[in-house]
Amino acid sequence: MRLLRLLSGLVLAATALDLATLVARWVAVPHLAHGPVPRSRFMAAYLKERAGRGGPPLRWRPVPLTAIAPALRRAVVLGEDATFYRNDGFDVGAILAAARYDWRAGHIVYGASTITQQTAKNLFLDPSRTFFRKANEAVLTMALTRFLRKDRILEIYLNDAQFGRGLYGAEAAARHYFHESAAHLTVRQAAELAATLPDPLGANPATRSRYFRRRAAKILRLLQATARHAPIHHRRAAASSYRAAFAESAAHPL
Repeated sequence: MRLLRLLSGLVLAATALDLATLVARWVAVPHLAHGPVPRSRFMAAYLKERAGRGGPPLRWRPVPLTAIAPALRRAVVLGEDATFYRNDGFDVGAILAAARYDWRAGHIVYGASTITQQTAKNLFLDPSRTFFRKANEAVLTMALTRFLRKDRILEIYLNDAQFGRGLYGAEAAARHYFHESAAHLTVRQAAELAATLPDPLGANPATRSRYFRRRAAKILRLLQATARHAPIHHRRAAASSYRAAFAESAAHPL
């Protein structure tokens, strides 16, 4: 009985600490609406890992959204969250499509996280799949949606996303892989960087894995197919079907 009370107390203490941390993060979100893009939690984790095990230096050069080629912005939205400019931080249709696909596959293949959800994870959380982490991600996604403009969320995401080992942000990635600034990427290069996001260590412009080549080709076709349309946030084409299409040819978990 004493042990049960002790365990209950520990659970309550952990829950209270988690809630306090979540409140502090919620309060911090409005301050992200303007100013420099902050480093992600994953960058901090990488620096700690590198101090112990070595590895390439952290490469990160944050730039304004206007300094990132429109082709890359469109490619990332089409590849990662086609309803980004129309959803409220969650894509219910993609979640249901992912659930159906994962059920048929018998394991988790397609995660269906939106750009806003990924941004919340990058800024505040770790890659674990615990209940507390997923609950925090949901709450912080709502906070980002409430306090930040869509373009600002995309700006943070494109600057904090991982594109390789120790390689973060579109500018650093463009210079590393293509020796070019993010502002001057070609449509094909933009498709390749967007295709890197699901598996930046194993599927990128350097490894050129089969999965990477198929995904890059698919994103390139989508870019070309939508090139004559209005900008993504003004377009009401059947974009939600694009993400489900990527799942059908996924070779490993996204």
